[in-house]
Amino acid sequence: MSYLVSTKGRYALRIMIDMAEQEPDVAVPLKDIANRQALSLKYLESIMPNLKEHGLVTAVAGKGGGYKLTKPASEYTVGEILRVSEDQIAPVACLNDGFVCTRADTCKTLPMWRKLDSVISDYLDTVKLTDLL
Repeated sequence: MSYLVSTKGRYALRIMIDMAEQEPDVAVPLKDIANRQALSLKYLESIMPNLKEHGLVTAVAGKGGGYKLTKPASEYTVGEILRVSEDQIAPVACLNDGFVCTRADTCKTLPMWRKLDSVISDYLDTVKLTDLL
């Protein structure tokens, strides 16, 4: 069975929630997040570069280093976080980027899948990180 949101996406969301619960503008060590969330530090280390690359977090080096949110928690949406962490969040493969379907022109269900994708995406864009705190 495949899921719309993978472990990577769920963990990225947990990381962001954990960071939002900490003091603003204070760098949070990744090992502290891993401990609080009971998650593998190694796995979190594989997620953070993507969050950083897309500007959701910033890294602070040295003593007292860690990661910080780049903007107030209220300005992040779940949709934004999941889109950055997941390769695709479409409900069916035929909506994924790069998927070529020879039946697309005659598919009776494609409009329904597109609408479902839009409903999910629109909803995720209404849920703020602060709504989950």
